[in-house]
This record gives sequence, C-alpha cells and structure tokens, in this order.
Amino acid sequence: MSWRAVNRINSRARSHLVQALIVLDTNLVSNLPSSFSRAAAFHSSSATKMKIYTKTGDKGSSSLYSGERREKDDLVFAALGDVDELNSVIGVAREYASSLDATLGGQLEDIQSRLLDIGSAVATPIPSSNDSKLKRVAFDPTATSQLEEWIDAWTSELPALTQFILPSGGPAASFLHMSRSVCRRAERSVTPLARAGSTDEAVAVYLNRLSDYLFTVARVAAKKAGKPETVYKKA
Repeated sequence: MSWRAVNRINSRARSHLVQALIVLDTNLVSNLPSSFSRAAAFHSSSATKMKIYTKTGDKGSSSLYSGERREKDDLVFAALGDVDELNSVIGVAREYASSLDATLGGQLEDIQSRLLDIGSAVATPIPSSNDSKLKRVAFDPTATSQLEEWIDAWTSELPALTQFILPSGGPAASFLHMSRSVCRRAERSVTPLARAGSTDEAVAVYLNRLSDYLFTVARVAAKKAGKPETVYKKA
C-alpha cells in the first residue's frame, strides 16, 4: 500500500491501522511492508525520532510481514495496493454517507478496519510465514456473515430493482458505486493469491460479498438523499 494512499484515509481509520498492527507483533515496524511500518511509526510514542521515509524500498523491493522481501510489482503488493485504494475510496464515501445515515457511516467505518485486517492477511503469505504470525493475521470469516446481515436489512428498505441502473444518486451513492467497482478489482487481485494458497480464501469471499454490500448501500444512499437513480437506456 502506498503511503500517499494511507495518508488519504481519515484519522480514525489510521488509528485503527495502528491498533491492529500493534496487536500483530511488537516488531511490526521492522517486519511489515514499509507503508505499514511508516504508519505505525508515525503514531508511536517515538514518532518524532523516526522519519517518514526509510529508503529501504528505493531499489524496487519491500518487506512482507513474513520477513521476506519481494519486488514491488509482485502480485501480493498489487493486491495490497488495490485493497488500500478501496479503503481510501470508501473513506471518501463515508464522509458523504455519514451525514445521510449514522448507521451506514458506522458500518463503513467498520469495513475500513476489516480491509486493514485483509491487508495484514495478504501481507503474510501462508507458505512463507510461521504459525505464530499466521495466527495473528487470521481473517475472521464471521465478518462476511455480518455483511450479509447488513445487506438483508438494507434491502428490506429498498424498492425492487427491475432495471439496470447507472452509478448515480448523489455524491454518497456515486462514491459507493465507485467503491464497488474498486472492490471488484481488489477481489480480482486477491483471488489468484487465494487460489494459490498464499492467502486465506475467507479474504476473497469477504471482498466478493463486500461488492454486493456496496451496491446495496449505494442505492440506500440515493434514497436517503432524495436523489433519483439513473436508469440504463439501450442505444
């Protein structure tokens, strides 16, 4: 994940990042990918003694939580970047959606934290990580069940969908639609890793369900904003 992208995440999400990473390992700053390390260092008690830049990645490689170094165009880092971008876009969507519905805003905040959990899992390849680290980053599959409950609850408030709709419905809805499309890309990046046994399949399942959730709440946001959903018209 890029530091610039992490910096775009709101302060609460960054706080969750630090809390999650501290739980993972006391040696996090030296073991995780450089962006995670910089974020943790920035919020630690010794932040004033450490620089944001480390120069360790200047030659095109970076560290994983397993301790191994890989080239920055490795599939793992591509997946981490897509998940990070998804988190950033959801952060924008949440800023608009929270004013429409506090419950929706709270759910999106929870999802941002789960995406950091996903990043930790992806950054810890199963074949090259020890059991202790794998245990620390294990992704909780009940998070997917939570998404399904939220989808069902929001769907009960919506009219039946009888036509294709275009991304629309005001700023919150539009950014949620954008989040959905980025989520699909993140899923496409993570799926090969799950198929190869590099990361837990539960991570890919969560992203698949998350795109359904984001589509649903995009419609909810349009309804709560009193904005019409633009219907697809065949040429």
